[in-house]
Amino acid sequence: QVQLVESGGGLVQAGGSLRLSCAASGRTFSRGAMGWFRQAPGKEREFVAAVGGSGAITYYTDSMKGRFTISKDNAGNTVYLQMNSLKPEDTAVYYCAAKKWDTGGGYYTQTSYDYWGQGTQVTVSS
Repeated sequence: QVQLVESGGGLVQAGGSLRLSCAASGRTFSRGAMGWFRQAPGKEREFVAAVGGSGAITYYTDSMKGRFTISKDNAGNTVYLQMNSLKPEDTAVYYCAAKKWDTGGGYYTQTSYDYWGQGTQVTVSS
């Protein structure tokens, strides 16, 4: 059974940093894309960032470019999201997601991901 388990969330002041981790078990994603989405209270879940199967190519929502960095370990077991200069509007539950294969597209689309974690809460105070 494939599982994705997020960690690293918490409470941080505006301007601070957090590093989220997502550990995969049951299979590796060395050739699969992995991504992060988030859902704020009362809002729909939205794309945050993704990294391709090779780990070399990354994708971000424009508002997060320069502040967030996604990376994946070579074994394809863990994906990270380094979040800097956090703002109160970054408050949300952050979800890890993984695709069995990197098909060269669909990084921004929730339905293209095969597996999801349970989410980790990030709260940024002003």
